[in-house]
Amino acid sequence: MRAPAIAALAVAAFFTAVTTLFGSWYTIDQGERGVLLRNGAVTGVAGPGLGFKMPIVDDIVTFSVQDRIVTYERLAAYSRDQQPADMQVSVNYRLVPEQVVDIYSRFGSEEAVVARLIQPRVMSELKTVFGRFNAVTAIQERERLNAEVRAAIAEAVAGPVIITGVQIENLDFSDAYEASIEQRMLAEVEVQRLRQNAEREKVQAEITVTQATAKADAVRAQAQADADAIKLRGEAEAQAIRARGEALRDNPNLVGLVQAERWNGQLPTTMVPGGAVPMLGLNR
Repeated sequence: MRAPAIAALAVAAFFTAVTTLFGSWYTIDQGERGVLLRNGAVTGVAGPGLGFKMPIVDDIVTFSVQDRIVTYERLAAYSRDQQPADMQVSVNYRLVPEQVVDIYSRFGSEEAVVARLIQPRVMSELKTVFGRFNAVTAIQERERLNAEVRAAIAEAVAGPVIITGVQIENLDFSDAYEASIEQRMLAEVEVQRLRQNAEREKVQAEITVTQATAKADAVRAQAQADADAIKLRGEAEAQAIRARGEALRDNPNLVGLVQAERWNGQLPTTMVPGGAVPMLGLNR
């Protein structure tokens, strides 16, 4: 019976040696960093690649340094005008590779970082920033709200974590308040439509007045032109009559000359007794 026992012990020793040998090697992925421990004390940081550690006494704790995301459902906050809201917020973060030792010393794990550092800051800063917005403003200026929340959280989460993004994915008010906001927005749209119609009618009226004024000016100008033409014709005719009168006054025989120029050479066939023959002035 001693031989089987010895064989069993040899097999156990062999498997123990193999397990110990292969357990002395570790691999760190490109997106990770490892904290090396010896008897629980930190001895260094392991980068990506294959490494060796002492069996039994050495251990390694890995941390992902890639971008990660954590989502919080139904975070409650009040707006500036005391309207309650529930929000769904996603936070993108990344552990600083050079500070994994500090992360291990202070928190022990990535889950503890999220629970003890990121989550409290997210809730606190979200309430603070959201409290500066009225409910309507938070809805209408969602992008500005999101930017201010991100900046506040990134500043508050100081230390071995970098906040790379914050998204307010959903913003819910009470059904009654959302209905009132919708009615208010519809009323504002109707007011804008009426204002636009009024402006359009005002412009159309101004165009009509301008056209009427231009037409009246044209008629007035035409009437003035006609009046000026009549005046000029009257003045010309008066001047011609005046010139003719002056010519008759200065030349008494002008009338006879004109009659002689226009006479066709025929004497009248009938004459009144005692009448003179036209245009024949005979000297006695």
